Amino acid sequence: MKSEQRIKKSQEFSIVFKRGQSVANRQFVLYTLWKKEQSEFRLGLSVSKKVGNAVTRNRVKRYIRECFRIKQDLIKNQYDYIVIARNPTAKMSYHEVEKSLMHVLKKAKVLHMNSL
Repeated sequence: MKSEQRIKKSQEFSIVFKRGQSVANRQFVLYTLWKKEQSEFRLGLSVSKKVGNAVTRNRVKRYIRECFRIKQDLIKNQYDYIVIARNPTAKMSYHEVEKSLMHVLKKAKVLHMNSL
């Protein structure tokens, strides 16, 4: 993913948390905020220390970024997404993470209609 597609600043996270909408399942919480002036989606990740040690947290973040990279044609642009990983993600494989993320994205209605 390009650096322009990442949300890194605390202030940007706060805006999405305050103005955005959230959807959740057991593994992830997804915050979405529509921005009409944006041409591509942006992604912010939050993986707490409760999920595991640094190695585990980084693995979970890599899995999430890879899912968004592979599925970027299906995911609507002009949105900011923040994904918060919950505790069960520590023991999940890549395919389980992908399946769970797609479930949350469908719930949030941010997938293109032809992908459903």
